[in-house]
Amino acid sequence: MGRLRLVVGISGASGSVYGVRLLEVLAAMPEVESHLVMTTTARMNIAFETDRTPADVEALADVVHDARDLSASIASGSFRVAGMIVAPCSIKTLSAIATSYTDNLLTRAADVALKERRRLVLVLRETPLHAGHCRLLLDAATAGAVILPPVPSFYTRPASIEEIVDQTVGRVLDQFDLEAGLVRRWREQPPITRGSR
Repeated sequence: MGRLRLVVGISGASGSVYGVRLLEVLAAMPEVESHLVMTTTARMNIAFETDRTPADVEALADVVHDARDLSASIASGSFRVAGMIVAPCSIKTLSAIATSYTDNLLTRAADVALKERRRLVLVLRETPLHAGHCRLLLDAATAGAVILPPVPSFYTRPASIEEIVDQTVGRVLDQFDLEAGLVRRWREQPPITRGSR
């Protein structure tokens, strides 16, 4: 297959910075070929939440797909990819993935990842969650998705929003055994000796 192909989906949830930062990091990894698909609402949120335009974000990807194009390469299981990341993942997108409702290319590519037993990572951005959301999460996880909400690791003592975002992006890349040097990893504590308490 050559370069490792990863599909990045950006849905309309708040938190578009996660998908943008992920694409920035992947652009610096020559061993990875990134395929981007964004929903219409994602394009709006990028303008609301970042200093970038959707065109700026598209320029970070190796290949860009129109979310309306269900004939795109990533809509087929015969097009080999290592997996897919949806960052951020809205509840609407989660619902479509959990129920195999593939009405756009993002949800179709996610469905393909699941049916082909490829890694699908969902960076869910919603809180609080009601029982219906929790059922959808269970259904997606049962189908094979990895649910990876952007939960900060405060043991790292992040000094900025950028560090919090990087920690999550690094943990997402861990799911594909990709090291970008973003994760401040937990260190083993020295053993407790007598008299040290």
